[in-house]
Amino acid sequence: MKKEEIINEIIRQLDDRISFLKQSIQAAKESRDNETKSSVGDKYETGRAMVQMELEKNLAQLAKTENLKTILNKIDLLKNLKKVEFGSLVETNFEKYFISVAFGKVEINNVPVLCISPISPVGKLMEAKTAGKKINFQGRQIEIKSIS
Repeated sequence: MKKEEIINEIIRQLDDRISFLKQSIQAAKESRDNETKSSVGDKYETGRAMVQMELEKNLAQLAKTENLKTILNKIDLLKNLKKVEFGSLVETNFEKYFISVAFGKVEINNVPVLCISPISPVGKLMEAKTAGKKINFQGRQIEIKSIS
């Protein structure tokens, strides 16, 4: 399994999310702009405010999602890593971790990989560790088998 495959899968999923959010944003803008004032002014204002809140939520999610792509693009695929750091693919006796962005689990060729941030609890414990080192996390002793 290559880091490039993991990054490509995350970006594919992020692009799907971005597409969905852009459609939702467009629909919310159209709904807000097409809202006609009814005889009941409060109902109109409440509906418009709810659409505006949904629009702002989607815009924030879009910015966050696009930021994840920006962070992923900073990973140097050619860098030879000997210790756990940003951009590391870490194989342990339990899971494979990709130290990159907080994205959760992706599957590459039916093999699950947990994509975590370096500032996540387990990411912090693994930071700067080398192959063969062990950490204790949530009552489990995790051994770092390899780093690439």
